[in-house]
Amino acid sequence: MFIPTRDSTLRLKKPYVVYFLIAMNVFVFINQVMLPNGSYAEWFGRYGVVPAQLFRNGILASLIPFFTSLFLHGGVAHLGGNMLYLWIFGDNIESTLGHFKFFIFYLVCGIMASLTQVMINPASEAPIIGASGAISGILGAYLIRYPRAKIQVLFWFVIFFQRFWIPAVYVLGIWFAIQLSNGLGALSFRQQGGVAWFAHIGGFISGIALLLGMEPYERKRLWKQLNRNY
Repeated sequence: MFIPTRDSTLRLKKPYVVYFLIAMNVFVFINQVMLPNGSYAEWFGRYGVVPAQLFRNGILASLIPFFTSLFLHGGVAHLGGNMLYLWIFGDNIESTLGHFKFFIFYLVCGIMASLTQVMINPASEAPIIGASGAISGILGAYLIRYPRAKIQVLFWFVIFFQRFWIPAVYVLGIWFAIQLSNGLGALSFRQQGGVAWFAHIGGFISGIALLLGMEPYERKRLWKQLNRNY
């Protein structure tokens, strides 16, 4: 198993939005931990996206969870993993888009990620929570913007630990392949809970599309690269 620990891309701007998002996620999680025992299900059901309950209480009440769910997490590992990916990859995409556009990018990717999971399993009663859909959009954008960047990953197997530098195109390509494989597997077994794999897939694809739509330079660069290859 491996996890990324840092990247080689220089940070061009202070990632104030990334700082804010991490702080908000940690703040919400601390408040979540302080809830009375047994309140988690109600908390997640109210502020998470529950596909089977959408639009039962009106459009506005159904739209709010698409935003609030992005700041809910099921545990320390869930929160820590998401914040690690946001910290490593988010600063460079914020530098590319600018602070305001990056914030909009993040929210839209998160919403599109949840919508993808809802479309795949509209009858599910399991709440969709976590920042991973929005962060998946950042990973998709990073793949397009910095495919040749080096990512340091920590690999371990039982008691063996080693750090390697691997091109981003391979790290993120493998990551996406894992999401797709697990998503199709969960779909085959009609899994109702657990990881929202298709939210990751939807967020990743949305991140690519949004980066190309919001940043003209990226469209030109990708078009030139495709013409050069063919």
